[in-house]
Amino acid sequence: MLSKNTLKFIKSLHQKKIRKEHQSFFVEGAKNVTELIYSDFEITHLLFTAEYAEVNKEVLQLASGSHYEVSESVLADIGSFQTNRGALAVAKMKPSLSIEAEPGELLLALDDVRDPGNLGTIIRIADWYGIRKIWLSLQSADCYNPKVLHASMGSFTRVQMQYVDLAVKLKQQSLPVFGAFLDGQNIHGMQLRMEGILVMGNESNGISREVEALIGQRLRIPAFGNAESLNVAIATAVICDNFRRFEG
Repeated sequence: MLSKNTLKFIKSLHQKKIRKEHQSFFVEGAKNVTELIYSDFEITHLLFTAEYAEVNKEVLQLASGSHYEVSESVLADIGSFQTNRGALAVAKMKPSLSIEAEPGELLLALDDVRDPGNLGTIIRIADWYGIRKIWLSLQSADCYNPKVLHASMGSFTRVQMQYVDLAVKLKQQSLPVFGAFLDGQNIHGMQLRMEGILVMGNESNGISREVEALIGQRLRIPAFGNAESLNVAIATAVICDNFRRFEG
C-alpha cells in the first residue's frame, strides 16, 4: 500500500536540494516512464493508472522497485502535470562519471543554459543527431529538474551528461572547439564534420568571455528576416543539422 510518507517523499523531489540529498528524481508521463523502464536507471517507486497498466503489461514486468496502481488525481497531486493519465516513476541518479571528448565524435558544451525547457529540448536534439555526450557548466539548469526530463521526452536516458568547469575542460582539449556567435562564419558556407566540441551559450548573454577565448571556430546561422536572435535550443538544432548533413 502506498503510504503518506512515500507520497510526501515523492512530492519533496520537486526541490533540487532534496533530489541531491537522496540522489533521486522523478519522471512522469507514459512515454517518459516507459523510456525510463527500458533504460539502465534503477527505479525505486513506480506509480501508474489502471489505463497505463492495461496497455503496458509487459513493460511493467521489466520495472524494478515497488509498484502501485493509483488514480490520476494522485499522480497530478504529487507530480508537476495538471493531468497525468499514465505513470510516475522515482529513480536513483547515476554516479557522476568523467566524460571526455573523443576523436570522431561531436560533444555539446552548454555554457550557462539556465532554462529547464531549453536544456531538456537540447538533450532531445542531441539524441536525434546521435550526440551522446553533453558538458554542462556549473551554472546550467539541473538536468534532473522535472521540466528538463519532460522536455527531453526520454532522451535523457541515452545522453551522458556531466557538470564541469567549462573553461578548465576546454583548455585541456586537442579537438577543435566551435561556438555559436552572431558575428561568426556563415555556417551555410562550411563543410563541417562530426568531430569536436560545440559550445552553446546562455539564453540572454551568449557564451561567456572566459569560454569565448578558448573557441577556435566561430559559427553563425545566417538571418534572412528581422528577428534579433534564435532560441538556444533552436540554434543548437540548426547547427547540429549542418554538422550532420555531410555525414550521409
